[in-house]
Amino acid sequence: MAAVLVFGATGGIGGAIAEGLVASGRAVHLAGRDPERLAALAARLRAPATVTDVLAPGAIAQAVAEAAGAHGGALAGLVFAIGSIVLKPLKRVTVEDHLAAYRLNVVAAAEAVAAAEAPLKVGGGSVVLFSSVAARSGFANHTVIGPAKAAVEGLTVALAAELAPAVRVNCIAPSLTRTRLAAPLTGNDAMAKAIAAQHPIPRLGEPEDVAALARFLLGPEAGWITGQVFAVDGGRSSLRTKG
Repeated sequence: MAAVLVFGATGGIGGAIAEGLVASGRAVHLAGRDPERLAALAARLRAPATVTDVLAPGAIAQAVAEAAGAHGGALAGLVFAIGSIVLKPLKRVTVEDHLAAYRLNVVAAAEAVAAAEAPLKVGGGSVVLFSSVAARSGFANHTVIGPAKAAVEGLTVALAAELAPAVRVNCIAPSLTRTRLAAPLTGNDAMAKAIAAQHPIPRLGEPEDVAALARFLLGPEAGWITGQVFAVDGGRSSLRTKG
């Protein structure tokens, strides 16, 4: 059985995707930067894993080669659940901030898909990338991460066109979700409650909210879906409520 390669498996969303895939009987190969967290997750899921820093030269290609090599040169899917949350007022933003965010969120994702193109075509695979509600909705202090995530959406449709029909490529755009990455925002109860109240469904996202859609997009039931960006955001990007 070809595996789904999950980059960012030690994160909240990546981990939830991997756990759900294993629970449904699918094979996964885990890739993450934190050796201890990755080893613990791999032991719990009984899944192979590769310690990977996607910004290190050759690391992405190595993870893809290990995952595909263990399954006859095929991959059933690719999840790139890696990103950043850079919140700064415009007057404090540097060129380096922009370049670093673009490198991690966009370029590394493109590198992962490029490295996995051949094994994904063998496995009839599906790709899931991640944007953010901030790509289409304007928020203060998001002048770094908003454009970077919007670029992920552009990358999604470009890849979907280029890799069709062999490989499907879709994107999920969550609102604020309770993960370690978002802890500076969600860890403060007052701030978390205030942000939750801004959603028509007045709560923060949970990793499983996002993971459920990712698993669907990776499966055969989504076989006629490609080049799409799906909001999982409690309605924040499109609805306005009273008050």
